[in-house]
Amino acid sequence: MTVRGRGREPGTSGERGENEESGERGERGERGENEESGERGERGESGENEESGESGQVEQRPEVRLGRLFGRRPRLGRPQPADVGSGLVTGLFSIPEGMAYAAIAGFNPVAGLYAGVVPAIVGSITARTVLMVTTLTSAIALTSQSVLSDAGLDAKDPGTIATLTLLAGLVMLLMGVLRLGAVMSFVSNAVMTGFSTGIALQIVTGVLKDATGYKPQGKNRLHQLGDWLAHIGDWALGATLVAAATIAVWALTRLVKRLEPVALLVAMVVASVAVAVLGTDVELVRDIAHIPASLPGFSAPDLSVVPELLGGSVAVALVALAQAASIGPSVPNPDGSRSSVNGDFAAQGLANLAGGLFQSLPSGGSLSRTGVAVSAGARTRWAGIFSGVLLAGIVLVCAPLAERIPMPVIGGLILVVGGELIWGKRGDILLVLRTSRLSSVAMVLTFLATTQLPLQQAIVLGAVLSLLLYCAQAARRARLVALVRDEEGDWHLAEPPKRLTAGETTVLHYDGIGFFAELPHIEATLPRTDDAEGAVLVLVMRGVPDVPSSTVVKLLRRYVAELHRDGGRIVIAGAEPGLVHTLKATGLDRDLGPGGILPAEGTLFAPLDRALAEAARGRQGKPGT
Repeated sequence: MTVRGRGREPGTSGERGENEESGERGERGERGENEESGERGERGESGENEESGESGQVEQRPEVRLGRLFGRRPRLGRPQPADVGSGLVTGLFSIPEGMAYAAIAGFNPVAGLYAGVVPAIVGSITARTVLMVTTLTSAIALTSQSVLSDAGLDAKDPGTIATLTLLAGLVMLLMGVLRLGAVMSFVSNAVMTGFSTGIALQIVTGVLKDATGYKPQGKNRLHQLGDWLAHIGDWALGATLVAAATIAVWALTRLVKRLEPVALLVAMVVASVAVAVLGTDVELVRDIAHIPASLPGFSAPDLSVVPELLGGSVAVALVALAQAASIGPSVPNPDGSRSSVNGDFAAQGLANLAGGLFQSLPSGGSLSRTGVAVSAGARTRWAGIFSGVLLAGIVLVCAPLAERIPMPVIGGLILVVGGELIWGKRGDILLVLRTSRLSSVAMVLTFLATTQLPLQQAIVLGAVLSLLLYCAQAARRARLVALVRDEEGDWHLAEPPKRLTAGETTVLHYDGIGFFAELPHIEATLPRTDDAEGAVLVLVMRGVPDVPSSTVVKLLRRYVAELHRDGGRIVIAGAEPGLVHTLKATGLDRDLGPGGILPAEGTLFAPLDRALAEAARGRQGKPGT
């Protein structure tokens, strides 16, 4: 590979090897394009850039940040006729899905319904991703159940649920106001794939009893799945046939293009009517919960359980936000405005703060519910608002009918949802397996943790694995590259020499980030100095972070002393201002001597040319000043 003198900087990360995040970066690239187009549209209307504070140019007060997040930016606009239809479809879809998600986690199904009312309305009004629908998801439901179970609290107690929802909303709101959206980028695609697949398996195993009448035994989800398969003879015939018929109706409905978005709803209605007409003896929703024909009422939080739920609420918030972070890139705003992860974080926080006071379970941006809204023709944020309003009306009018839904029907529908989630992850699973062993190990470990441990522990383990994966990859790809100039003035990449040659200038480019774990490899590739009389080493450090690891400074100090002892010297070229400040603050500039640090300039190769000229003068006995 040849690097031209006027091309991009030599030795940058074009050849850093395999990286499992390629799929994720593709998404980010897509998001970048969408954000740029949206940003142009917003700037034309408002003449300001909301993200300026995010870049660190201006330190803003909290009230200013809130203004940026919730000021005049989320515009309601005018509802379109298609938004009403989309809202109706989404609201109807929320009935089976919301009830099922709540039921598999051990909550009252009514709380799952109410999660599609107030949170959906408030989230749609305030979200920066226009079409995002905020409601209960399977991962949030299971994580909430795990948190309550770990704390020894009752999952059916309204005050406890209200407290957990409010605390999770407060965490989300704070993360949005403090602009911590970048935290989600530390959860790798491999870890998120393992976590999502484990959640899908939990969804499936959580409804096996409803779908077949047999409750599998076992200490973890994989064991339970095996036990369920091993006891096919113990399955209840009636429940199994109803669940199978429900899945069959869903599959047939999906063959009709126009009915595809409401296939789950059609399957629920058809199977429920068939059970009622045939008089099949199976468990009904009314056997486990009463659905009142009323709007969600006020639910006071139980402040006495705050200490037990404080840590768990962070886990619930992280799970919700991690899921919602993928919606912005997947569903660009139709009006061309720019979505914002931080704005969406804050919007979900407000949705939970409002929903927690009105009998809702913790909620977050739902990719499945958003997909239904988009497929049904959503055009503005009014589609999400209508979904909440119309769902409230449906519950108010049709609650007695909802109580007659058979549990095997809900079990069959959730088996479909879980199966689709697992099938939808097959591309990501194959991508991770084909790109990196470390990433594959992280994915498998996260999957196993999700099926074996409480979910709040699994998500923390996943975040730790992501950081360890990043550290390992950063350390592995760091390198020193020799730069050799040919007769035409073009620069070429080469392997670093084993030792410095007396009286000659050697140019090395440090391609790394100053991370301490990468330095043992870097130190091993530094040229030996035992025959370095009159040799000059030019070390190009352009692109090194403003504040490198202190280990970098210690390594440089050792090498500078060694090279000086053998009659040579070192010049650091292309140092960024922050790096220059650090090197001077630590006294390394005195070790290097006059002309030992050449700051970066606007022209890419200017510091390197100056360093070569400095080296030539030094050999002639005319050191620079």
